[in-house]
Formats: sequence, C-alpha cells, structure tokens
Amino acid sequence: MKRQKRDRLERAHSKGYQAGVYGKNKETCPYQSVDSKSQWLGGWRAAMEDRADGFINTK
Repeated sequence: MKRQKRDRLERAHSKGYQAGVYGKNKETCPYQSVDSKSQWLGGWRAAMEDRADGFINTK
C-alpha cells in the first residue's frame, strides 16, 4: 500500500476517534468512500469503547 493512501486512512481513523471522544453521532461521518468511512467508524467505535471503560473523561 502506498504511504499516501495509508496516511489518508490513518487520518480518517484519527478524525473518527476525535468525533467519538467529543460524543458526536456516528451519522456525522464526513467520508463517502468505503475504505475511509470504515476507518472513521472504527476510530469512532474505539473512542466509544474508551468512553464506556472510563478512559476518557467527558467532563
């Protein structure tokens, strides 16, 4: 996989994680492509799990 493509997917995952940390709805995913959307949702789910486990302070 090319580095440029990998960086784009890593950025999508990171942005999804940030959205999850801030409690945004998964429907706010800005990506249309399957790969990017999948990465964004994976990051969002990881953040939601971290919030549920108490790793992220929401206050």
